[in-house]
Amino acid sequence: MLFDLFIREIHRRLIDESLPRLRKCLGMLDESAIWYRPNVHSNTVGNLVLHLHGNVRQWLGAGLMKMEDVRMRQTEFDEEGPISSAELLARMAQTELLIETTLKKVRPEDLTASHRVQGFEENGVAILVHVTEHFSYHVGQITYITKALKDLDTGYFAGIDLEKKD
Repeated sequence: MLFDLFIREIHRRLIDESLPRLRKCLGMLDESAIWYRPNVHSNTVGNLVLHLHGNVRQWLGAGLMKMEDVRMRQTEFDEEGPISSAELLARMAQTELLIETTLKKVRPEDLTASHRVQGFEENGVAILVHVTEHFSYHVGQITYITKALKDLDTGYFAGIDLEKKD
């Protein structure tokens, strides 16, 4: 069924791909690197983690699951830290639990229904696509920052032949 395929793919991209990458990057960075800001127009890794946590709570929790919307978006970017890596990882564990719970509870009719989120009217498909692409986008930024600060390969594809054609 198309619904099941869609939900499995959202799960794969968020839970199996993006979250492990985010955790790996946090594990490679010390507190000063997590909160390093090269200029006032840039975000720290810590800000991006807080932002992802807030975005998922708002879009999946409040938008799709009809939980209370308690997000204070600007505070995610205003935070200067330090918030420890352990606390950031704990927030990502909460984020993961919300994603898992939402993906288990969402019904086919939720995907076509209209949901109010962040001032927009969105259908459930749009919400799940937004959360997935938004999460991936910021995990890409976190990966870039980690590589730039540490001068290393994250090893996301270690042991996988990416040149294989069959």
